[in-house]
Amino acid sequence: MKPTDNFKKVIQQHLEGIAANDVLFAETLKKPNKSLDECINYIFDTVKKSGCNGFEDQEIFAMAVHYYDEDDIKATSKIQAKVIVNHAVQLSQEDLEDAKKQAMERVIEEAKKDIKLPKIKLNEKDMAEAKTIAMNLAISEAQKKIFEKKKPVSKQIMGNTDEVEESTQGSLF
Repeated sequence: MKPTDNFKKVIQQHLEGIAANDVLFAETLKKPNKSLDECINYIFDTVKKSGCNGFEDQEIFAMAVHYYDEDDIKATSKIQAKVIVNHAVQLSQEDLEDAKKQAMERVIEEAKKDIKLPKIKLNEKDMAEAKTIAMNLAISEAQKKIFEKKKPVSKQIMGNTDEVEESTQGSLF
């Protein structure tokens, strides 16, 4: 498993912090035969060999420093591991909004999966009655739509007055 960017970032920030205050370590950090990825692999390998599942931050940071200090530490193969970093990550406002959106989408999808509507079995008589009710409702809705679209209106001016009378011509029903 590839280490998380957050884990690598925490290790790198720690090493750079030491280098900022220690000129000798700053030079050690620049060794051409050393890299952050190999450092991470060394930490994983050391943790695996220890048989322990949890470490203090300072123990992990000490492994990273040790890797850079010692020239005889060779690169190790990649280790399958799961790392939990308990450092707060500062998200940008955009990242925060995106994370909220993704979380809400996951919650909605999970809720949809949890909803189970009961299956209702109708006997033949109830099924026929439901079909009749549905058909009548559909016909009624269709008639209303047609009536609203085709409602003819005539306007007549009565005598010399400005009154307008509206009347429908015929009926669809």
